[in-house]
Amino acid sequence: MSDFRDRAREWLAVEAPRRGWLPADAVRLAAAGHDVPAQAEELDRSRACQQALCAAGFGAITYPRQHGGQGLGVREQIEFNEEAAAYSLPLSELVVGLGVCAPTLLTLGTPEQKARYLPPLLGADEIWCQLFSEPDAGSDVASMKTRALRDGDDYILSGTKYWITNAGVSDLYIVFAKTDPDAGNRGISCFVVERDFGLEIGKLEDKLGVRGSPTGEVLLDGTRVPVENRIGAEGEGFAIAMNTLNRSRPTIGAQAVGIAQGAIDQAAAYVKSRQQFGRPIAELQGLQFMLADMAMKTEAARGLVYRATALIDEGDPGDELAKIGAMAKCLASDTAMEVTTNGIQLLGGYGYVKEFPMERYFRDAKVTQIYEGTNQVQRVVIARRLLADS
Repeated sequence: MSDFRDRAREWLAVEAPRRGWLPADAVRLAAAGHDVPAQAEELDRSRACQQALCAAGFGAITYPRQHGGQGLGVREQIEFNEEAAAYSLPLSELVVGLGVCAPTLLTLGTPEQKARYLPPLLGADEIWCQLFSEPDAGSDVASMKTRALRDGDDYILSGTKYWITNAGVSDLYIVFAKTDPDAGNRGISCFVVERDFGLEIGKLEDKLGVRGSPTGEVLLDGTRVPVENRIGAEGEGFAIAMNTLNRSRPTIGAQAVGIAQGAIDQAAAYVKSRQQFGRPIAELQGLQFMLADMAMKTEAARGLVYRATALIDEGDPGDELAKIGAMAKCLASDTAMEVTTNGIQLLGGYGYVKEFPMERYFRDAKVTQIYEGTNQVQRVVIARRLLADS
């Protein structure tokens, strides 16, 4: 285990419970697996939570030191997200938000944009989110209807964005909108929109899982955005979006692996302590086989996630990241869903009640098959790459 992962695990096991952001009897430390669901479900989304993560070195893991980051690789970020998701997926998402938004500014932002927005972003003084999805444009980004009309030194943005993580708590929004509605993918542009530019928050969703992380609707109704807040040139938004998704999908895979590992740890602790027929149920071969399959599939998913991570750190020399990243996200999230389903089965009735965290793992695992592109879309990406390479 890496020194960084050791440090992350210690912080999550000791510091986060002390602050009340995670169950006091954290999953990895609980012998019988009891949990305090309200603490994990209603994660404190205040500035203090994100600032504590950054102060501990987990908020800006991959970014250059001159910008306030740690200067480490994506592998370390993936390790932290995996460990965090084993405790609480919303906590992991706090770091994912930084990991998704900052690269866009680092690679394409102007010096003025970097100077203005990177310090508060990487210092956790401000929370960010990205606005891709719309009522009729989820996986099909190119069909978005949000418009950005040039008006002198401003753009006027109009449209509705759905399923936005951190809606309502974010200060800054990276918005994708069409500057040329007749140009298809080539007509999409990217903007940094400050909350006080006039956007509004609509409905917040009451979700099955990840309940500590808000998801909602963002309304743009004549929102004025200065031209200098456009990232890249007009028409480069689709390429920015796809590059962002290619980098973020392995992160979702890491979250899924973390959820699966947490479920395995929980199930193993339970079957060792549960007595039936005068002996621990861990001695029953049928249950041992279930645990073995859960562990094998999780380790395979972890390996694929790490391969995708290595491609990012190496600069994707063979142009494989889109395919391998889709594979990693797809396999890991399918595995998390299967492992948590079997985890509930191993706990029996206890797996179905909120006194134990297994049902939360099950609910949280489901979203990893959906966001950052559904697993059906991942399979389309994989197949197209395979056919193009053959």
